[in-house]
Amino acid sequence: MTLIVQKFGGSSVGSLERIAHVADIIKAERQKGHDVVVVLSAMQGETDRLIGLANDMHVTPEPREFDMLVSTGEQVSTALLAIALNAKDCKARSLTGWQVGLHTNSNHKCARICGLDTEKLTELLVAGFVPVVTGFQGLDADGNITTLGRGGSDTTAVVLAAKLGADECQIYTDVDGVYTTDPHVEPAARRMSKVTFEEMLELASLGAKVLQIRSVELAGKYNVPLRVLSTFEPGPGTVITYEEYLMESPLVSGIAFDRNQAKISLLGSPDKPGVAMTVMRAISDANIDIDMIVQNVPSDSGAVDLSFTVGRDDYNAAMEVMQATAKSLGAKHVEGNGQIAKLSVVGVGMRSHAGVATTMFEALANDGITIHMISTSEIKISVVIDEKYIELG
Repeated sequence: MTLIVQKFGGSSVGSLERIAHVADIIKAERQKGHDVVVVLSAMQGETDRLIGLANDMHVTPEPREFDMLVSTGEQVSTALLAIALNAKDCKARSLTGWQVGLHTNSNHKCARICGLDTEKLTELLVAGFVPVVTGFQGLDADGNITTLGRGGSDTTAVVLAAKLGADECQIYTDVDGVYTTDPHVEPAARRMSKVTFEEMLELASLGAKVLQIRSVELAGKYNVPLRVLSTFEPGPGTVITYEEYLMESPLVSGIAFDRNQAKISLLGSPDKPGVAMTVMRAISDANIDIDMIVQNVPSDSGAVDLSFTVGRDDYNAAMEVMQATAKSLGAKHVEGNGQIAKLSVVGVGMRSHAGVATTMFEALANDGITIHMISTSEIKISVVIDEKYIELG
């Protein structure tokens, strides 16, 4: 008997009709003889509604109470799905993250998973039930409800699949797989039948919205086969696996872009040891994640410039931190640009082929697009450009 973990996103459970459709998908798997564990997101738009309520009450809600509030969205969708399954003579039991023993640290709004007790889930599976689990949430050592960050239901599903030894973790969304780029931007984008974990990790980190990056990291670490499927269009989807392609890997597997970017530059800082450390420490102490970093060589005047990118939501906070840091370092001034985007090409075949960067830079130059920053790895090239050019690029 095969064990499958199925995760359904917010758009998949956005209405009662869609929840009933999801119940049919799950029941069909049970009728094939498979054991199924289900993980759900909140209904489409519900988490944003709850966040809006919190922000209307106070501009910076206390993190513990924020998690208490936003975690309720998943409880609604899981209970409704369990009701729908039971009505279709498919035994189901809804469970919160803490009821299944998902333990996290105490970092509210972006908690990390510390462990999972599988006893309750195993008991339900043996008894013939479909456990329907709230994604995105757990419990810390002090008994406080925590959340895993946006997209955290993907991570919940992968953790359950890893700990239960599932044969496959299926991520159901509103697209029928992983595409070479966003098909809403490029109509010629094609669905890929197979992607390596390495490529998917790069694509997720570079702005592809199909999977949360933490879920891909965990799936790769514990070798959990992932399959991205559409809730609304039957098909094979895209398999994410360690298996290499039988033929030589394609040069570029996908193109990703991320509009949620902002650039900050510290200009004219004295050239002395510890400048980068001081900047990074100040930003990390403010709990802000940094993406790309570039530091130039000292100029004739003995000054250095350092630029980095952050998420656009953190732009104002990061600018405040850098203004104070510039004074302490004796830098001339700080510049910011909140209207940039990151464009990336990804492919394991790039390891053994030269000229990809040249082709990419030539295409941007031909369209008159200025590159602000460049970052590379073995299988990806990323550039920062003005956001207005992202679709043209």
